[in-house]
Amino acid sequence: MAQGVHEVYLGPMVDAHTLDAPATAAAVRPPLHILLASPRGFCAGVDRAIQIVERALEKFGPPVYVRHEIVHNRHVVERLRNMGAVFVEELDQAPDDRPVIFSAHGVPKTVPAEARRREMIYLDATCPLVSKVHVEAERHHGAGRHILPIGHAGHPEVVGTLGQLPPEAVTLIETVGDAELVAPPDPDHVAVATQTTLSVDDTAEIAAVLKRRFPRMAAPHKEDICYATTNRQDAVKQIAQNRDLVLVLGSQNSSNSLRLVEVALRSGARDAVLIDDVGRLDWGRMEGVSRLGITAGASAPEVLVESLLDALAERFQVTVEEVAPVRETVTFKLPRLLTA
Repeated sequence: MAQGVHEVYLGPMVDAHTLDAPATAAAVRPPLHILLASPRGFCAGVDRAIQIVERALEKFGPPVYVRHEIVHNRHVVERLRNMGAVFVEELDQAPDDRPVIFSAHGVPKTVPAEARRREMIYLDATCPLVSKVHVEAERHHGAGRHILPIGHAGHPEVVGTLGQLPPEAVTLIETVGDAELVAPPDPDHVAVATQTTLSVDDTAEIAAVLKRRFPRMAAPHKEDICYATTNRQDAVKQIAQNRDLVLVLGSQNSSNSLRLVEVALRSGARDAVLIDDVGRLDWGRMEGVSRLGITAGASAPEVLVESLLDALAERFQVTVEEVAPVRETVTFKLPRLLTA
């Protein structure tokens, strides 16, 4: 078996008696071979952001206000809401006398400035890798460069990055066409930055056009697309080849989860779909499927994967192989206010 591919069964989710069912029961259930991508699910930035909300609720008691969804996953948001988190879209929807948390996607500079003006207790759950993009954009602006961020207009992370700079200092690039047409004030003084959750391949194509047009363009010291996005896309590329279907667990507003569907289709999967949870799976889509791939976006909890595997094991004679091209060991520290 290839390195990084491990044949496993459903472990604690389904006992051995279920998997070794009598031949008569096995004959009723069609065989299903599953490739399970790893890494999948929570990345270090998501895990840190969720912990910040949990610790803030412990320290200050409910309610704690969160500006925007802490991460883009319906299950995570509902769980935290049930614990006492109140999600708002703008700071003016939060009272002065309760803590407020900024989401993992980052915020424009005006948001913490307003929180300080109102003397609010606030915690910044921005992913450190997103903060790195902010710092580099400001550094390039300070050096007199026009910033060309690659990303999706309206996404909270992009809104946050654009909000670090004066409007005239930045031009958002969404497509290859944008890259071909953009006209910065000084072509010799430009810099590129990227949204951290983009498709690696799409971003490389756009960046190549910009580099051709602006040979002196400054690039990030390290890739802006985060390690977790890259790792999950690489794993999907491995599991998608010759699969009848790839299921991606994640919410519809999750950029990194949507990109996993696109990567699966480009990498050889006959079909791929994003679902919030097993309850949203159209079982008709499973007809004729004998080779299935499964992964989860960086904001999707592992319990969603376990529930899906359990449900599949009730309908199919399941064998699971975990494909793990890399192992992640990254962790991020919590804010000092929550650890003191």
